[in-house]
Amino acid sequence: MDALPVDAGEAWPADAVEVARIVDAWGVKGWIKLQPFGTDAQALLSAPRWHLRPAPRPMPTEVPALLHVVQARRHGDTVVATVRELADRDAARALRGARVYVARSSFPRTAADEYYWVDLIGAEVVNRRGELLGQVSALIDTGAHSVLCVRRPGAAAELPDAQAERLIPFVAAYVDDVDTAARRIRVDWSTDY
Repeated sequence: MDALPVDAGEAWPADAVEVARIVDAWGVKGWIKLQPFGTDAQALLSAPRWHLRPAPRPMPTEVPALLHVVQARRHGDTVVATVRELADRDAARALRGARVYVARSSFPRTAADEYYWVDLIGAEVVNRRGELLGQVSALIDTGAHSVLCVRRPGAAAELPDAQAERLIPFVAAYVDDVDTAARRIRVDWSTDY
């Protein structure tokens, strides 16, 4: 993928989503190895530029705010890439642990009945009777399908997840409708499940 010319002073996107972490240098020519935060790395692979934040721990060098992607590709469960800002292995290695963000508006479009997890987290979940079941706090990938982790309304913060959450398979048999604009998911699920 060719990088698009962009002003180095480009502002941080208001819709930035953390999509990966730089785990190491790859090769000797300044390539980096990234660990994507999902099984489908399309948002990372399709973005012409990545915004960076340093790791929570102190970094050995200052982290550039923006990387212009020259080439990126899958490499097993990781992604390897070369960017204009890195000339050698030492520069790439210095970015280990940096967090990689992409503007949500640059994500590839999804097909009908496909959703990015980031668009589901925080959505209100109601059943067919209009009863509030809670809010999506996370998703689990079981391999066969995803599962919504729905935090029950009014659940105390100190409650363990097993008591505070209900797990709802994210499959057509239980999910009637997903309205990402309204941040609402309607399901065939009872309040006593």
